[in-house]
Parts: sequence; C-alpha cells; structure tokens
Amino acid sequence: MSDDGVYRVLAGAASSAVVLHVPHGSRALTAAARRSIVLDDDALAAELDQMTDAHTGLLAARAADAACRTPWVLENRYSRLVVDPERFPDEREEMGAVGMAAVYTRTAHGQRLRHDDRARDEALLAQHYRPYAAAMADLVDARLVATGRAVIIDLHSYPSRPLPYELHGDGPRPAICLGTDSFHTPPELVNAARDAFAGFGDIDLDTPFAGCYVPLKHYRQQPAVTALMVEIRRDTYMIEPGGPPTDGIDRLATALATLVQAVSAAAPPPDARPVQPETHR
Repeated sequence: MSDDGVYRVLAGAASSAVVLHVPHGSRALTAAARRSIVLDDDALAAELDQMTDAHTGLLAARAADAACRTPWVLENRYSRLVVDPERFPDEREEMGAVGMAAVYTRTAHGQRLRHDDRARDEALLAQHYRPYAAAMADLVDARLVATGRAVIIDLHSYPSRPLPYELHGDGPRPAICLGTDSFHTPPELVNAARDAFAGFGDIDLDTPFAGCYVPLKHYRQQPAVTALMVEIRRDTYMIEPGGPPTDGIDRLATALATLVQAVSAAAPPPDARPVQPETHR
C-alpha cells in the first residue's frame, strides 16, 4: 500500500490490468477545507450523509480480496467536499452551473457551502486535485506497461431519491447504473457488468448519472484504457442517507469480484503490447 495523504493505492497483482477507483467514499475534511465551509456542524454532517458514497471503499476492498487476480485500488482519502477529483478543472464542467465544479461552492440542495475565492480554489487544486490526478495517471500507465491495457472500474453510489443538484435526476433510478463513454467503454465491458450484477434486478445505462472517469492524460487519446462507472443505488446495500451497510454489501462485493475476474480473464486486443508512458510535464 502507498499513501501520500491525499490518496492511497492498494497494490494488486502484477499481471492485473484492473484499477478499482473509489473517489467519493470518504467523509474526511482537511482543517483548511473545513474553515472554508460556512455550514454549522449539523448541516455539514447532513451534507456529508447525502454526498458521500458511503462504504464504497469497503466494497472495493472486499471485492479485491475475493477476486482470483487482485485488482489495484486507488482511493481518495478525503471527501469530495474538499475537492472532487472527477470534475474537469476548467469551464468544461457542466456541474459548475450548480456550484459543483472541482471545488464545490453549493450544497446538494443549492445552499451556500463556501464563498467564491479563486485563490483558495487554486490552492485546493494544487494540494489535492493535481496530485490525485497524477497518481491515477501513473497507476494507469503502470498497468499499460505491465499488461498492455488498463481497465478502470469507477465505483460510486447514489441515493434512491434524487437530490436537487442532479441535472439529470428525472430519469430511471435502477439498482445498478452503468456509466459509459463512447471512446473508452467497449460493449464487452458493459456485458460483463450486466452479467455480474444480474441478480440485482434492473440495470440501466447512463441514468441517472452518465460517463466514467479516465485520467485527462488518456482521455480520448489512449484506446487501450477502457473504463466503466458502476453506480449502486444506496438502498440496495445501506441504510440511507448515511447509515451502516446492510447484508446487501456482501452480495455486491461478490458481484464486483465477479466483474473483476471476468475483465481480468478477458484476452487483451490482438495488437495490445506494453505501452511506454509519456513523462509528466
């Protein structure tokens, strides 16, 4: 395990191409981030209940332990209320319209979370966002070098009832939502996930959340990097909004391990070969 304070990496098998990504599972705040948040303690606790993908780190750890070929895991040590590592860092981020770009300024219900401050935002990006992004890119590069491919399984959860911040919350809310990208998500990856989670009932694509995380270095550049977001409706495995896990987490861990194993066993593309990564500049 490696740990720089911003993230931690749980080492997997040298031959594994799979990276389990857990970006929103922590409730921890830095002292500086807490000082910038204007909510009182009770309101902050309620916001963390709503916005944390609770127990996804536990789910990833159990699935990694159960898989025949251990995947790699990269986990955010801090809450998304510090910095959200999955947002674009610039004007491309549509969530900026509701105050939820890389540094959130609004709550899930549209209330003020922190005041606008570009200098503070830049400091948070420098201290958290960029080191995290570099670590994920490096981990993907290492899988490319070792195996000729990298498969990112981006692990999230979402509430059974939509929150006001959701831009696309009026659609179906299946037990399992699979987020895809037209460049990075091949049909066989979606099919493997459908098979693995078949016991949970309804499975839909890109509703209520769409897309999947790929480091910007590789995004729409490296076809050997494939990715899928797995969004789990919280009432399938925990007491909402921020309570303990239920027995459903055991079934989910088994299903996720099954997905990891299926992806690990899949043959790489015929032209796959070790990839020499570019040096970070």
